[in-house]
Amino acid sequence: MSCFRADALSGQHIVISGGCGALGVPVIRALVEHGARMSVNDLLIESEAESRLSKAAIPAGSVRYFRGDLSESDMAARFVVYAREVFGPIHTVLCHAGMVVPGPLVDFSEKDWDRTMSVNVRSAFLLARAAARAMIEDGIAGHLIFTTSWVSDVPWPDIGAYNASKAAMKQLMRSFARELAPRKIRANAIAPGIVGAGMARRQWDADAEYRARAQKAIPLGELQAPDSVADAFLFLSSAAAAYMTGSVLLVDGGCSLYPMD
Repeated sequence: MSCFRADALSGQHIVISGGCGALGVPVIRALVEHGARMSVNDLLIESEAESRLSKAAIPAGSVRYFRGDLSESDMAARFVVYAREVFGPIHTVLCHAGMVVPGPLVDFSEKDWDRTMSVNVRSAFLLARAAARAMIEDGIAGHLIFTTSWVSDVPWPDIGAYNASKAAMKQLMRSFARELAPRKIRANAIAPGIVGAGMARRQWDADAEYRARAQKAIPLGELQAPDSVADAFLFLSSAAAAYMTGSVLLVDGGCSLYPMD
């Protein structure tokens, strides 16, 4: 049960990239349930995206979907234009799209490195830049929120490119926060732990070695519930976080407290 009033985000227009993934959908549901209207981006075809949102009981009237690769500057700009057309000025943008390609760095291909940086860092920069320009034009004291990770500071084995991309996103967020503060536009990040969704959930269920390693790395002893990440987004999107900028909200079950070994 949420600790926030049902209208905590009433009147807010929130934009999210990578919104139809295993973590994005619970985030959208939580924000919409508290009054937000949301423009959602992903790479899925429209029917699949709408099906995922519908299955999560997200009211169709509260969301609009835009398909496109936001690592392309024209597409990021088009998404922001589309969002403003359907729901008006943007108040908060969630730079959430991300991917991970596992593998040791000594064997990692340049192609996979470039793809990881493009999806995780370049798309976040392009969306944040386009949204910030719109906020300035519309006179909105807006908010940029980046999805980083505890591994930006404590590297997890065999995902070095991902670790590096999340560290880059953290500094990107802080740079936006520093530059945009005079415009009353804030920037913060949320750093989840090992979430029980998507690839981590599948590995936990299928790979005993991974499960043993992950259990050792999580002081609280269990995978993070996706709803706990959604709650963090709800807090950071709300007026309760209005004096925060340049901060990382660490919600990781203690993973970053000490090296796992």
